[in-house]
Amino acid sequence: MSIARVTEISATSKTSFDDAVASGIERANKTLRNVKSAWVKEQRVSVEDGSIMYYQVNMMVTFVLED
Repeated sequence: MSIARVTEISATSKTSFDDAVASGIERANKTLRNVKSAWVKEQRVSVEDGSIMYYQVNMMVTFVLED
C-alpha cells in the first residue's frame, strides 16, 4: 500500500505551454521524490502590446510518500 500527496505548482515559459509543463516537472523532481503524475489545472498567457510574453501553467503534481 502507498500513500500519495498532491501539491500545486506554477511554471512559466517564453516558448510554449508544453515547455512550461516540462520545466515544472523537471523542477518538481529536484525537490520532490517519487513524482508519479501531474495534471494541468489552468493555462494562461501574459500579453503585452498584443504579443505573448510568456505561457503559464498551474499543475497538480502527485508524488508517493516514503515510509
